Amino acid sequence: MDTLDFNLVNNLGLIVITAAVFALLGRIIRMPSIILYIAAGLVLGPLTGLMQVDDALDLIAHVGIALLLFLVGLELSLDKIRDVGKVAVAAGIGQVVFTASGGFVLCLLLDFTVMESVFLSVALTFSSTVVVVKLLDQKGDLNKLYGRIAVGIFLVQDLVVILVLTILAGLGQGDEVNFANIGIGLAKAFGGMALLLTIALVASKYALPRPFAWAARSPDTIFVWALFWCFLVVGLAGVFELSLEIGAFLAGIALAQLPYNDDLRRRFHPLMNFFIAVFFVTLGIQMDLSAAHENWISAVVLSLFVIIGNPVIFIVIISRMSYSELTSFRTSVTVAQISEFSFIFATAGVASGLIGNDILSIVAVVGIVTITTSAYMILYSDPLYHFCRRFGLLKVFRAKQEVESDEDHGEAGHIIIVGMNPLGRALASALHEKGEHVLAVDTDPKKLAYLPCKTEIGNVEYESVLQDIALEHAKLVISALQIEDANLLLAHRCKQLDIPCVIHAFDTSVVDDLLHLKVQYLLMPQVEGAVQQREYLKKEGILPQ
Repeated sequence: MDTLDFNLVNNLGLIVITAAVFALLGRIIRMPSIILYIAAGLVLGPLTGLMQVDDALDLIAHVGIALLLFLVGLELSLDKIRDVGKVAVAAGIGQVVFTASGGFVLCLLLDFTVMESVFLSVALTFSSTVVVVKLLDQKGDLNKLYGRIAVGIFLVQDLVVILVLTILAGLGQGDEVNFANIGIGLAKAFGGMALLLTIALVASKYALPRPFAWAARSPDTIFVWALFWCFLVVGLAGVFELSLEIGAFLAGIALAQLPYNDDLRRRFHPLMNFFIAVFFVTLGIQMDLSAAHENWISAVVLSLFVIIGNPVIFIVIISRMSYSELTSFRTSVTVAQISEFSFIFATAGVASGLIGNDILSIVAVVGIVTITTSAYMILYSDPLYHFCRRFGLLKVFRAKQEVESDEDHGEAGHIIIVGMNPLGRALASALHEKGEHVLAVDTDPKKLAYLPCKTEIGNVEYESVLQDIALEHAKLVISALQIEDANLLLAHRCKQLDIPCVIHAFDTSVVDDLLHLKVQYLLMPQVEGAVQQREYLKKEGILPQ
């Protein structure tokens, strides 16, 4: 192993170990992992000088950003975009316009240059999809009314992010910054993006369905094919002189139109989490604390602008669209932070030479302050709401007081059947015909085809799949699988949640383990068939009674 390889492995090892320690601390104090990763970078870089970011680490960090944009694209199926609703569009665009314009004026008043003000105001505009979705999921509010509105708003913002990255790609064209170069650069960027988007959507309709339907039968194969598609489109983005982030995003949009997008999203999350951890740790390593110290007043003012200004504009917009004061308030606190895209945007600005590291440091400080503050605002939104009501702080918005029905729209009281072999399909069809609410689960979409009940593509060995199928709210779980490890894990989960389960004991060797897990009923077709045969032979007089 040469020196370069050793340094890379050594640096990655330090990053992973430090990030893991800080992430564990974050779980104890309920702080978002992004903030802890930046703190880990500060420890490794400015505070101790243990590490510096080299080209290899920088490349790995950029791969993480590509995967993040790829996952965001996977969320944006056309059905989801249509279902976002006018409130998400109005609130999302309204907040972008307010924060960008207000932030720009505020930055000019703080004596930043025009270009610095542009980058800072844009960085203040976006809210963190990753942080908020994780926190809402942690609270169990992701499927509540305000949670669905918030997610819709973030989808709108994600589309704006791509437009901004496209504009940045256009500004990066040419050595001289003048109106002619900017105009040519923007035309090339938007033309390239339009062409690449057309290619991606045409491929999603005509070229991708068949090969991915074949690949979906094997979890490993579809994962590799999705990576192949992602980096193929990223390569095309390079040909069109677009950023790799835009290419990854458009690759995700193409796969989002396929029925396997949720399963792919779950499979890519662990890989993305690793690369994202590397990105934010390296960001902390590169922070210039002296520049942040010199601009601490500006950082505090901009942080307050995000923490107070964003929620205020959201309450105004959402309450004017006939939503209650409670729903408007709950939604508003989800946007009181800047996004991981803010760091990406500022980093791209530094790389292009349009801004300096001092602006990146300010963005990082604002990110640390706003993400940390908003995390606790989201987790404790109801006590915060009652506090604001007690002191009459919400009267000025004149929102209606009647609270909407805020029921969870997820599954509940359903029967989950895992494994769509002939036994599983027969059980799913029979129970559905009896009027039961059945959810059929399998990793192979072909096995789920033509079933009369609701279906879900996924592997029940993943925690995220168990969350998506609402295992904790099921009234019965049936596994027709002939996979010992998956059956034992499912039985263990059901025992933890006190949910009755029926497990396919396809081999007598697994019976003792299943009984130890207190499985209520064992499906044993071989034994039951043998018993029926014995009774028939007795009845025919072939065997003695």
